[in-house]
Amino acid sequence: MSDAPLTLPRPAALPQGKTLLRRMLSQTTLMIGLGLLACFIAIAVLAPLLAPHDPYVQNLTARNIPPFWYDKGNWAHPLGTDPLGRDYLSRLLYGARISLLIGISVVILSGLIGATMGLLAGYFGGRIDLAVTFMVTTRLAMPVILVALAVVAIIGSSLWVVILVLGLLKWDRFAVVMRSATQQVRSLDYIAAAQASGASTLRIILKEVLPNVMPHLIVVATLEAASAILLEAALSFLGLGVQPPLPSWGLMISEAKAYMFFGFWLIALPGSALALLIFAINLAGDGLRDALSPPRNV
Repeated sequence: MSDAPLTLPRPAALPQGKTLLRRMLSQTTLMIGLGLLACFIAIAVLAPLLAPHDPYVQNLTARNIPPFWYDKGNWAHPLGTDPLGRDYLSRLLYGARISLLIGISVVILSGLIGATMGLLAGYFGGRIDLAVTFMVTTRLAMPVILVALAVVAIIGSSLWVVILVLGLLKWDRFAVVMRSATQQVRSLDYIAAAQASGASTLRIILKEVLPNVMPHLIVVATLEAASAILLEAALSFLGLGVQPPLPSWGLMISEAKAYMFFGFWLIALPGSALALLIFAINLAGDGLRDALSPPRNV
């Protein structure tokens, strides 16, 4: 009998190199989403250079100046000022930093928790799977927004408290999707081949299982990033999220609700920016899912 190591064919691998680039460029939704997202990232990074004024400086003599397309508007404040006289364009630009920071931070924290639990539950099964399933069921029984409101109301609200609370509450979708995907991959022949060849469990999970469930992880990450940004905006709107004077888009909408009939732009501008960012993230996520999925055998 031959002593050659056992090798079995792998399933269709994720596209690599030129193939991946070609598939990404062919995805119109991905290109549009990434383009919009790149614009938001550039705005967030370059906000100190792009902002015409300090977003925190108040000038009560210049309150509620309308945008430049109104008769009373001026180019000194292109998008007008808020009820405290702060430049609205500057606050919108800096608000992109808050939203992206929250989206990325919450996804990293919740993704690490949920993906780890899902991988372990899907690969080992048994009692670990039962424990993870119980924790997921328990978590799903608690409405995120209500729990977040209660926790933030008790311990106080700040940017990092919001990130921590949302990160500890948004891991369930990662766990569910990663558990299901890992269970499917675990039963494939190349996993058995890796086990028979003496590969360690950690190596199998990181080198064999994780790369093949990565497309699912990426799609969930984009969905959760968009959800986290919306939840932060909701909490800030209710006064329990990011606190003044930070220029959160949700907080800007909350501060402008008393003026919605006199200065509609005060709500429309941050609301439109928030909607466009969520739209860009969802488009990018859908496109990445299609580009990273293994090719189907026809």
